Amino acid sequence: MTRARRYVAVASLALAASRAAHAQAGNDWPAYAGDLGATKYSTLADVNRTNVSTLARAWEWATGETPNAANRTRPGNFQATPLMIGDTLYLSTSYNRVVALDANSGRELWAYDPKAYVIGQPPNGTGFVHRGVATWSDGTQRRIFMNSRWNLIALDAATGRPIRSFGDTGVVDLTRALGRNGKAVNKLHYTQTSPPVVWSNLVIVGNGVADKLVYPNDPPGDVQAFDVKTGRRVWSYSPVPLDKRDDGASTWANDSWRTMGHTNVWAPFSVDERRGLVYLPVSTPSNDWYGGARKGNDLYAESIVCLDAKSGKRVWYFQTVHHGLWDYDIPAAPVLATVRVDGRPRDIVAVPTKMGFLFVFDRQNGAPIWPIEERSVPASDVPGEAAAQSQPVPTRPKPFAKQGFGFNDLIDFTPDIRARALDAIKEYRVGPLFTPPSTDGTIVMPGAIGGAGWGGGALDPASGTIYIKTTNQPALYRIVQPSRSDTLDADYTVDLAGQSLRVTIPSTDSTQRATSLPINKPPYGTLVAIDLNTGDERWTVTLGDTPGIRNNPLLKDLKLPPVGVAGAPGPIVTAGGLIFVTGGGSTLYAIDTRNGAVLWSSDLGQSAYAVPMTYRTKAGKQFVVIATGAANGAKLVAFALP
Repeated sequence: MTRARRYVAVASLALAASRAAHAQAGNDWPAYAGDLGATKYSTLADVNRTNVSTLARAWEWATGETPNAANRTRPGNFQATPLMIGDTLYLSTSYNRVVALDANSGRELWAYDPKAYVIGQPPNGTGFVHRGVATWSDGTQRRIFMNSRWNLIALDAATGRPIRSFGDTGVVDLTRALGRNGKAVNKLHYTQTSPPVVWSNLVIVGNGVADKLVYPNDPPGDVQAFDVKTGRRVWSYSPVPLDKRDDGASTWANDSWRTMGHTNVWAPFSVDERRGLVYLPVSTPSNDWYGGARKGNDLYAESIVCLDAKSGKRVWYFQTVHHGLWDYDIPAAPVLATVRVDGRPRDIVAVPTKMGFLFVFDRQNGAPIWPIEERSVPASDVPGEAAAQSQPVPTRPKPFAKQGFGFNDLIDFTPDIRARALDAIKEYRVGPLFTPPSTDGTIVMPGAIGGAGWGGGALDPASGTIYIKTTNQPALYRIVQPSRSDTLDADYTVDLAGQSLRVTIPSTDSTQRATSLPINKPPYGTLVAIDLNTGDERWTVTLGDTPGIRNNPLLKDLKLPPVGVAGAPGPIVTAGGLIFVTGGGSTLYAIDTRNGAVLWSSDLGQSAYAVPMTYRTKAGKQFVVIATGAANGAKLVAFALP
């Protein structure tokens, strides 16, 4: 064979291998959100609009986790979205175990238990929850990374055993270098719910801090990057300025940046792989509802922050809420897309928010794709508070969720129900978006769940359309003076026990309990499609149902249609023209991307508070998988065509 022919043969083999690898990658679900750009998109189309009606259960796998009386712990909702690589599923359970399953059958291959429950219940109020793992491979070995409480753990993907050369025999203490002002972080106050992200040879991780924890030097929100092989910390980024020379320090009055914690990244985040840029959805400083101890705009809280993934240096930022008072931390991974705006291609990042705004920026420099205006908002009269005078409002797209709360938003199924709703809120304040919390109590819409929740959006790259699950649920924010303690050292905070607003209707039967209904009209959950090429809304539909409302005996004669479901979980989208989503309810839906029509649904028998995923095995079968239930009822359910 001549050298030229040999070159052509080798090149042809390389091209074939590349195509095979690309095809296999399309079969897999290699990252929590499908890819590092958080698109939640699959190229698979075996299951499509024409045949999805025959989708049926294929297998189930139960976590088998139960409350632990000895350690006073309980597993919360099963919220994981598995990875699928090479016919193996990798996932985290509520108790932070890491499990590998056969992707064809659900058969358990191995499980690793960090025994996180031994140290007691996390202080976040949800019980133990965890949403996924991350993976890295150099082509010869694969590692699975799990962030459990204050530990980052590296496991051998083949065996589930810790990689002893990583950190301290397989574990890195994430709090080791995080203390402020000479004070170490209280590890029991440090937790994790979202998976790490792996880019190049770095594993990058944020953290969670319970909103109810409020004290000077409470756990900070540093995002940290570690070498995937050794566990050595490569960089750390603090969303709270650490030096008065930082441009953001002047936005924290009285040098409050010195002792301020939280401002963490608990939600998933995303990465532009080619440019090496990581996009952080940053949360609120402590505390979430009273800022008297942190007057000013509080940069870089409640901001999208773009970092150089290699160094951790800030590239650009945009603050979506100034001096946050509403728990409006950015809840979801920013979504990366390439679209055509005004006739030319633009690489963008779209940021769904709890407020119901979708902020859209140039991915590289942070320039808004459409103008964002500063608009005046109401002032606060809480003692010691100084609310921001204005807030940023995108001119496009229009809000995708109900904003603000007024008397016309009250539930009105019957005149009696409306009258009781009016009576229930007569002592509270109502008003537009960004009406501040008050000592009287302010009803805000959206509440803390959203708008958008941690499930975020899903992007169809072919059409440039993003699909977002929204929640229309108000919250009552009444500011109180708390009894001070080691974990709550603040002049004021919100009455956490009184955030939920309901209408109570006594039963006419002494043997029956009173009926409780939401304070507001439906729909309680919707699914919206937004064209990112133009900023136009394509369609909005009511998503799901709340049978406890629609089937309530008081409403039985009204024959209500589905009223929608409140909840944080979001959708995925496929090349088969389908959106798969539960929205937090007990039904998995397949929805037509063109118009929002339901093409198939399956009653899961219990809540499915998770984002689904899909993959194709080497045997050629496409599966759709969703985590369901909680505690000893939690199970992973897989669907496939017959």
